[in-house]
Amino acid sequence: MSAPALEQSLDEATLQEQFDATIAAGHRIEPRDWMPEGYRRTLVRQIAQHAHSEIIGMQPEGDWLLAAPSLRRKAILLAKVQDEAGHGLYLYSAAETLGADRADLTDKLIERRQKYSSIFNYPTLTYADVGVIGWLVDGAAICNQVPLCRSSYGPYARAMIRVCKEESFHQRQGYELLMTMVRGTPEQRAMVQDAVDRWWWPSLMMFGPPDDDSPNSAQSMAWGIKRHSNDELRQRFVDMTVPQAAVLGVTLPDPELRLDPETGRHRFGAIDWTEFKRVLAGDGPCNDERIARRRAARDDNAWVTEAATAYAAKHSA
Repeated sequence: MSAPALEQSLDEATLQEQFDATIAAGHRIEPRDWMPEGYRRTLVRQIAQHAHSEIIGMQPEGDWLLAAPSLRRKAILLAKVQDEAGHGLYLYSAAETLGADRADLTDKLIERRQKYSSIFNYPTLTYADVGVIGWLVDGAAICNQVPLCRSSYGPYARAMIRVCKEESFHQRQGYELLMTMVRGTPEQRAMVQDAVDRWWWPSLMMFGPPDDDSPNSAQSMAWGIKRHSNDELRQRFVDMTVPQAAVLGVTLPDPELRLDPETGRHRFGAIDWTEFKRVLAGDGPCNDERIARRRAARDDNAWVTEAATAYAAKHSA
């Protein structure tokens, strides 16, 4: 009875060697390829968290769809919110190639057994928040996600190519909106500065905890799922954003922010990681509201899911 186990062990060792060689060569792992269980679990966790963030991320800006100041702004915002829904669907599809079930992932989100980006637990108090989300939040997302286009898992990497193209549009529309507002009345400029003050630090938190407190990052980078550490991406975002703030004429709310002439990089103040952990744990300003809305969307539209499932089953028989 021991021979088959030994043979199975040797086969798995060979498969592991082939997997390691594929990663080392910079090639992609595809759904039918063998992969370590830890690699699969890590991908499901990361892709699901990403998909949840896209779907929950529709809510803060969606609140302004009926109150957009013009038909043009309404059309732009509607297209953007629809894009975010599409991103979520791409990503849930990528998770399904790993054997995950979309309904199960949604249940885990609603039952708070899986997380989403902490940034979407902050409220959008004025229309300037829509512009700042586009500029800062989508700008941070671009920094995070462009390297994922080279992720080692094929379906995830390919999904990210389209997501990043659309996020680039989102970032530019946000910046254009803010540029319009800062050229307006003193009240509009004050509105923009207030929004920047409220969203700057949560935007820096989007990159996750510092590298020395990020237990999953090292293995994710070794597997080629991630290409850069949290701190590297956060620094890249700050260096990219400071000149843009200067053009807008807004002040970033960090008295310690300054250019280091020796490195050419911007040094910035300490991030409040206590707030980050508190919001991520469910105690942010809008956590309960976001989950309640997602639960209502699932329950109220269950009949649509049932009808679509029955239709698909009928036509696949």
